[in-house]
Amino acid sequence: MKEGALMKPPNLPFDYVPLVDPVAKQLKAPTYLVRDSIAGVFGEKKFGAGKETSNLCYVTNSTGLGGGAIVDDHLLFGKDGNAAEIGHYIVDSKGRLVCGCGRRGHWEAYCSGKNIPRYVDLRLRETEIASVKRSVLCEETKGKISFVSAEALFKAAKKGDELSNKFVGELGIFNAIGFGNVVNSYDPELVTVGGAVALKNPELILNPVQEHVGEYAINMIPEIRITPLKENVVVYGSIAFAVDQVSKGKSD
Repeated sequence: MKEGALMKPPNLPFDYVPLVDPVAKQLKAPTYLVRDSIAGVFGEKKFGAGKETSNLCYVTNSTGLGGGAIVDDHLLFGKDGNAAEIGHYIVDSKGRLVCGCGRRGHWEAYCSGKNIPRYVDLRLRETEIASVKRSVLCEETKGKISFVSAEALFKAAKKGDELSNKFVGELGIFNAIGFGNVVNSYDPELVTVGGAVALKNPELILNPVQEHVGEYAINMIPEIRITPLKENVVVYGSIAFAVDQVSKGKSD
């Protein structure tokens, strides 16, 4: 976050978005900028499952898909604050879906809450219409299958719907590839997972990852688990980051 601004945010059409100065002037208080997933891994390190861990990653699977990393007790930022932008790992070499950043085949384009419906729509167009009409997923959407949501997909899968579980399994492989890339990139001892999609569907998200991640990772597979801090992990991390900056005498 150079000069208190977002630098080349992947899902916004801007190279530079100043944030710290306007907020600091309004609040008349020290103000700091940290990406949500970086705050997440910092919160996990300070208050969660990673307190005794020197090498830790946090993955958020929510509206978007992102991550944060601590390597050898160092919180990673990168030159523009975009270190561990894992949502933009390529998980589909065919590049069937376009990510919000404009590139093809990215993890976020398939497995984030916003984009899961796009993947389901793609697969429905490749599926025999009779099997679609027989599915619980069709019932969940009241026949308006083209308006399927991530929530409807997981709800139908939990009811044992064969078609929905097939799609969830395919998404699970994309997630396993993504987590494999995380393991290969940062060699963590622990990976914790948060975000609404994962927190509401922990088994459907994590079971395929734990089963298949070894097919894509070259490093030893770490523990991969839901964050014990649940939906508050980023809040904890943001507070801890601000306190840490103040204690170091840094202010903006």
